[in-house]
Order: sequence, then C-alpha cells, then structure tokens
Amino acid sequence: MRITWLGHGTFQFRLPSGQVILVDPWTDGNPKFPKGFEIDRVDTICITHGHFDHVHDAVPLARKFSPDVVAIYETCHWLESKGVKNTRPMNKGGSQIVGDVTFTMTHAVHSCGISEGDQIIYGGEAAGYVMRLPDGRTFYFSGDTNVFTDMALIRELYQPELAFLPIGDLYTMSPREAAAACRMLQVRKVIPMHFGTFPPLTGTPDQLAKLIAGTSTEVWPLEPGKTVEW
Repeated sequence: MRITWLGHGTFQFRLPSGQVILVDPWTDGNPKFPKGFEIDRVDTICITHGHFDHVHDAVPLARKFSPDVVAIYETCHWLESKGVKNTRPMNKGGSQIVGDVTFTMTHAVHSCGISEGDQIIYGGEAAGYVMRLPDGRTFYFSGDTNVFTDMALIRELYQPELAFLPIGDLYTMSPREAAAACRMLQVRKVIPMHFGTFPPLTGTPDQLAKLIAGTSTEVWPLEPGKTVEW
C-alpha cells in the first residue's frame, strides 16, 4: 500500500489493486497540503467526523469522482443532503467491505459538529477505523481523539500492525497521551498526524519518539506529499 500524507489529518492510500482511499479530505485552505499535488482518482472517501478540517472537501470531491463515502450514519445523512451519492453509512462496532478493504468503525473521544453558516449541525459522533487489507494486514486510523482504555480492546480484537494517531495537543491528544495509546495498541509503527498545522498544535514526532523509546513501537514520521510504501 502506498501512503501519502496530505497534511493535517488528510491521507491518501493507494492499494495494489489501484483502489484509492482518501481519508478526512481537507485540501482547500489546508496550510500543510503539498503544493502542486493533484488528486487524480478517488474510489473511496472515509470520514472520521464532521469538523471542517476533516470534511471540508468531501462534497466537491464526491461530486467529481463519485466514490463510495464511508462515515457514521448522521454524517452520511448530511452529505446526502448536499447531493453526495454512494454513501456507505455505518456505526461503531460495525464492519463493511468497500472495494478491497474491510472497514470497522471504532470509538473516538472527540466532538463531531458540522459547521454550516452560523450553525453547528449534529453529525453523530467522532469515530476511528480499523482497515483490513486483502492480504490480512491491518491498520488503525484513530481520527481525532484522546487516548482511551478501549484501545486495548482494539489491540485484542483486530491486532493492527500500524496506527495513525494525532499528537498536536489542544484539540486532540498530545505526545504524552499518544505514548499511552501506543503502549496499549502495541503496533509496530505509528504515523503521527494532526500536528504543526497551526501554532497551537505543538506536539512533535520527536517528543513521541522519546516517550516510547525502548518499546516495540517505532515512530514513522511522514512529510506532506512524499509517498511511502507499507
């Protein structure tokens, strides 16, 4: 699988089959979106929650590429009201196969209001996802969250090898809480996200690496726009 971080909480996953998954699409106005990067294919959009910095470009990209759109039920309902087709609503604990990937929705400790004008619309709850590839490899994309003890259940139930965790602090957990998450998840590698976009998001991958030194988990810092393989 080819992984490209597009800044903040936005990621592109390109599978060996060619399926392209875009998670939490925020491209327009994202300060960390790589200059000149072109999104030329989207088969699946996956949304963790309805905050603008995670759903901002879901509607225009869905209209352009007609992908399947995976999200919690209420967020899918809002997207449908904006003309989005092919929604794949689900809820926590549920699983569904979309393309080549089995998506299982997990809990997240965060809010989920959708901004529309001067109103905030109920968007269900924030969530994370466990994604299982056809070859059996599994990774955990937490979305925006604080650490929570049920991450130990995620380890027990799904045995992810890779985790994507926010570390920025203020709106999500900081490296301190992310280190506790790593100890519960026991993944081989962790990719930090949701940091450095704005000055208040002060957590860094180096801070996380120091806090989990000596454990079985390795910090895998990415650069926006630079594709890596897993």
